Amino acid sequence: MKYLLLCILLIPTLVHSQDYKASLIADSLKTNANAVMRSEEWHVSIKGIDKAVVKHKWAITILNENGDNFATYANEYSKLFSLYDISGKLFDADGKQIQKIKKKDISDVSATDESTLLSDSRAKYFSFHCKNYPYTVEFEDEQDYNGIYFLPRWQPVESDLFSLQQSKFIVETPTDYNLRYKQINYPSKPIITTDNNMITYTWELTNVPAIEDEIWQPPVDELITKVFVAPTKFSIGGYTGDMSTWDGLGKFQLSLNKGRTELPENIKQEVHKLTDKLTTKQEKVNVLYNYLQQNTRYISIQLGIGGWQPLEATFVGEKKFGDCKALSNFMVSLLKEAGVNACFVVVKSGEGNHYDLKEDFPAPYYFNHVIACVPDKKDTIWLECTSQTMSCGYTGSFTDNRKVLMITDSGGVVVNSPHYTVDNNQRTTKVTANISEEGTLVADVNTRYAGLLQELPHGLCHGATQNERDKYYNHTYNLPTYKVENISYKETKGNIPSMDEHLTITSSGYASITGKRLFVEPNLLSKIDKLPTDKSRKFDIIIAESHTTIDTFMLVIPKGYQLESAPKNLLLNNKFGYYAVTYTTKDNTITTIRKHIENENRFPATDYSSLARFYEEMYKADRAKMVFVKGE
Repeated sequence: MKYLLLCILLIPTLVHSQDYKASLIADSLKTNANAVMRSEEWHVSIKGIDKAVVKHKWAITILNENGDNFATYANEYSKLFSLYDISGKLFDADGKQIQKIKKKDISDVSATDESTLLSDSRAKYFSFHCKNYPYTVEFEDEQDYNGIYFLPRWQPVESDLFSLQQSKFIVETPTDYNLRYKQINYPSKPIITTDNNMITYTWELTNVPAIEDEIWQPPVDELITKVFVAPTKFSIGGYTGDMSTWDGLGKFQLSLNKGRTELPENIKQEVHKLTDKLTTKQEKVNVLYNYLQQNTRYISIQLGIGGWQPLEATFVGEKKFGDCKALSNFMVSLLKEAGVNACFVVVKSGEGNHYDLKEDFPAPYYFNHVIACVPDKKDTIWLECTSQTMSCGYTGSFTDNRKVLMITDSGGVVVNSPHYTVDNNQRTTKVTANISEEGTLVADVNTRYAGLLQELPHGLCHGATQNERDKYYNHTYNLPTYKVENISYKETKGNIPSMDEHLTITSSGYASITGKRLFVEPNLLSKIDKLPTDKSRKFDIIIAESHTTIDTFMLVIPKGYQLESAPKNLLLNNKFGYYAVTYTTKDNTITTIRKHIENENRFPATDYSSLARFYEEMYKADRAKMVFVKGE
């Protein structure tokens, strides 16, 4: 959605003149940091339910080249958000000003990507290109909000490896304005004052050290301070609403959607031709989803309130394209014409966005995408309407396992999107391979991927060229010099889709031959890496996805060799997961069966050393060697 880009581009804000000497930064704020927020202020002045003025000023010291992205100014504007009074300055390590932005230096570009056909969103952009570290940048701007739906949110720590010296967030409202706010990881209450019929809310944070990235740590959003502010009653683009409840926010979306579900007469006839003889809901959904995929494509159109309002179903039916809102609305319209109740659903898409929605604080911050669903008490059908290749009923990692807002005929309801479990996410591999007298491996590899695990081969099958596939496969396996050939796929559609992948792999020098002995790793492809153990653990451990992998390797070695030594069978079963590997040899064939189960979970930091030992044992087992000696 339109505001997603705005949130990304808005870098915080309004600072009083100060000394930017880098030497004044405490050592504790430099540790693990690429950049330090020296001083920041937002001043949000709300004039009523449809007007606000937002002033920003901020200064960041860049410590090394990894922090250079913070030396860029970027902000978006449109008919709903004006942008003016932009300024920027560059300071050296001693706090001396060495450059100032000139108006002609600021780029003014379309704030769209290649998939966007029409948009009134534009962006102002400027970047200081400095390589003398440390240096400091200071930026300032002002915006008028012509309508209030979103208000700025305060997130003073931008990301991990970023520290904070001082940040302040000020929101000013009329005394009769009902401002709602939600604090996350803020240590106290805001300071609230009343003066001249205005209420002022102030939040401030100082001296926050950088978060050092740890493998499988909680999302950074969970670890940093945030303050959300949102209106109760609001007005934007000629529409009004009340977002004090999720039902109210859903009613506002209903008002945006009203009158936009009518289909062209020829499309209505096609719907009935396709579905009138079908007897089940699932059959109708499958047929109409296939119709959507075959007859439309994704193109974004974002004009004014259209950042949140779908294009009419008539438009999509005639033009054969639309964005996520328009295509989902079109799909809902197709289904309703066929007598199937369906709903428009707003969601925060993207991997790692499973925890965003706060049920006790209704607001539109949490959403950037729209999907559709057919509600059912036992088996709701979910539909990603922007993909021309996904299976009907499968949402995938883009929108799975998170809270979403379903827009029903009466309002909004928070529900959960599909959750794909260890039984759904499976990879089963069967390998038949031969080793020559020279140690060259030739392997026939057949793998079935299901659930979330099929997304990579699905993308390689549908979204990559043959050259791109060849490049991927010839750089992905932990093998000596090798080549992958004869790549093919077979796809099985369904609520839990699967991909069958076939490969032929040739690897010279896979087996090592020394004198009479042949050394070989019977596990050809599935090798787990170690976990880092060089530092103490600070944060909880998040295993975000469940999966099961089962591998069967049948390896034929040259005749005349006798087994001299082999690894022992291994079984590991603990709270972190399950791992088992067995080895058998018969004549000159080695059969290795390996199974690994990992369940999504959350563990305290104190469990990390035990988890690392578990991975160490699996790492060694995956690389265990067999030794054969050649008979006389």
